[in-house]
Amino acid sequence: MAEAPMSCDCFVSLPPGSRDDHVIFGKNSDRPRDEVQEVAHYPAASHPLGSMLECTYIQIPQVEQTHAVILSKPAWMWGAEMGANDQGVCIGNEAVWTREPVAPGEALLGMDLVRLALERGDSAWAALTVITGLLEQHGQGGQCREDPEPFSYHNTFLLVDRNEAWVLETAGRLWVAQKITEGVKNISNQLTIGTEVSAEHPELRSMAQAQGWWDGEGEFNFSEVFSPENPPARMELAKKRYKGGTELLQQHDGSVTAEVMMSILRNKPSGICMDSGGFCTTGSMVSILPRDTSLPCIHFFTATPDPSRSVFKPFVFSDCSTPVPRVVSPQFGPEDPVRKQPRFQSQVDRRHDLYKAHQEALITMETNPGLTTYDILRELESQCLTEISAMLSGEIPGEELGDLFFDSVDTEIKFYQ
Repeated sequence: MAEAPMSCDCFVSLPPGSRDDHVIFGKNSDRPRDEVQEVAHYPAASHPLGSMLECTYIQIPQVEQTHAVILSKPAWMWGAEMGANDQGVCIGNEAVWTREPVAPGEALLGMDLVRLALERGDSAWAALTVITGLLEQHGQGGQCREDPEPFSYHNTFLLVDRNEAWVLETAGRLWVAQKITEGVKNISNQLTIGTEVSAEHPELRSMAQAQGWWDGEGEFNFSEVFSPENPPARMELAKKRYKGGTELLQQHDGSVTAEVMMSILRNKPSGICMDSGGFCTTGSMVSILPRDTSLPCIHFFTATPDPSRSVFKPFVFSDCSTPVPRVVSPQFGPEDPVRKQPRFQSQVDRRHDLYKAHQEALITMETNPGLTTYDILRELESQCLTEISAMLSGEIPGEELGDLFFDSVDTEIKFYQ
């Protein structure tokens, strides 16, 4: 059987952990090496009463109104690894295994829950309640990679807005949550909530007692009660990444910026920037969420693998955001292997234009190490960050930002060519 993904790392810094009065969010998505991650923008929309929504595997009732979202997502699925909405909410998820077995059959993927929460939640807490409500109604499960070999898991989530963050950890339909209001926090592929419980499923403790996992005496520690007795190797490896991520955040506690978060996501010695065997970091995201609601939130995406060899490009929600089809993968409709039964019996080419150009540029740079294309792009990234920082601090006036992402993607492809 192929090696299973080791999944991801999520980070948040809230004042006073941040240098400025900003909340900073970051995530690396670690997936199968040849899996393409696209960045897709979906505008706010109204939906007919009683309509149904097709997620990756199942249909669920649609709501009447959905928020605009920007998503970094494996191109084959409906859901997303990470993203943001126009209400200033960011979410990322992590794979996790618990004493509660993963239910067989198809349900909502954790990535579906990320997208649904962003489309329906106007705050981190509201997004959390969307996820827990959908877990209760539909459960979680289903194949988590584009491959016929079975592989599924439960999920943890980091949900962030301009004011606070929530860590949500799940075990089937059960869940527990911890509120974060200041400082720095990271999550990896393990349960991290112990006794600091801010909210929980009403049957969480009674279910733990019924299973014999907790005797009902003393303080309830979720991670001790629900962590598997023989955790998968990937969960043990995640402990090292979690510790490394915590140390990197703590080194910058009080001075975290978007640039610092990008440097953490690019850190290879810690394993946060993954490049191991058949798996690597296939997409990365960093967001700046100013506490001042008169200022826009800025979301940066790579849309290409390996952030140490990719460029973060800024996106800002706008009424006139220019579509960016060159980071969106081809669509295959009912002939898509994920739609046909049995699923995943064939492969299709999901590479978008930027992904192809990036791949070709990496090959060229490896064979011609004297080329400076990447250095020039990183310098442009640095200049962009400086200008955005000056705009957010009021040093320079803000201009129309709806074309930022389009222009950045277009510039990167032209440089590669």
